[in-house]
Amino acid sequence: MDVDAFVLAHRRTWDRLEQLVKRRRRLTGAEVDELVDLYQRVSTHLSMVRAASADPVVVGRLSGLVAQARSAVTSAHAPLWREFARFWKVSFPVVAYRSRRWWLSTAVVFLVVSAVIALWVSGSPEVRASIGTPDELDQLINNDFASYYSENPAGSFALQVWVNNAWVSLQCLGFAILLGIPIPYILFQNAANLGVNAGLMFGAGKGDIFLGLITPHGLLELTAVFLAAGAGMRLGWTVISPGDRPRGQALAEQGRAIGAVAGGLVAVLLVSGLIEALVTPSPLPTAARIGIGVAVEIAFLAYIFHFGRRAERAGETGDVEHAPDVVPTG
Repeated sequence: MDVDAFVLAHRRTWDRLEQLVKRRRRLTGAEVDELVDLYQRVSTHLSMVRAASADPVVVGRLSGLVAQARSAVTSAHAPLWREFARFWKVSFPVVAYRSRRWWLSTAVVFLVVSAVIALWVSGSPEVRASIGTPDELDQLINNDFASYYSENPAGSFALQVWVNNAWVSLQCLGFAILLGIPIPYILFQNAANLGVNAGLMFGAGKGDIFLGLITPHGLLELTAVFLAAGAGMRLGWTVISPGDRPRGQALAEQGRAIGAVAGGLVAVLLVSGLIEALVTPSPLPTAARIGIGVAVEIAFLAYIFHFGRRAERAGETGDVEHAPDVVPTG
């Protein structure tokens, strides 16, 4: 197919359909009939272009136009509750599930790095001395680490934690536009901070206090960060290696998937923040606090793997329904 000739031959039809779609609420009866007819014809054009050409600009324009015309013709505005249910049953879990190799690998590397740093700090007085003076370390180990979770009112502390964790996760997602290159550095900073604190507390014989305060909220919190980092790096890799799809199409699909991850993590990190503000500093026994954290983590992973696997088997990708095939172009 000569794409340029095909575009020249049918451009007027496409432009007319676009005009009708923009005026969908003010159409006469004849114009409604024309809209339906043009929608069917342009849908055929889209099928022809897809079969004979990989031109992403033409395919993208026609995909978007057909999707808009379909909505105008069918008036298919799904109820808000249906979109909400689809997001939590399909969009978010399937994107997380399809990215599982990325964020599970990220989790393993992160925890290994943290453990190595913790062992290094706990086993070396010289390293601990380089971190702070004896008085500073004593203040951190015997006071500051534990008081951090209870020195502020629970409500304001939960908001503070939520905003901080959301910022770290959004950084991971946002840096996907830079091919995900800065993400490992962000993760290393957080792994180093966790490892240093663990090393200081274990080195002082207070590992039980450390685990009792970190575990309840940390499991879900770190899982959210790993998921954000994995999704961000996956998008970056898609730019480098789009597979057998046009790079624009692959990037558009993964970019919209990033939106699903961001929306889901807002709620996940809110739960984590509430646990950190209400459960971590509570007078409950350590075993009970840790048990709550473990139960929430298991529930979240079960949710992702159950709904994500089911949605993937149904052919879902987490992309929006009737989405255009490529990143929109002017």
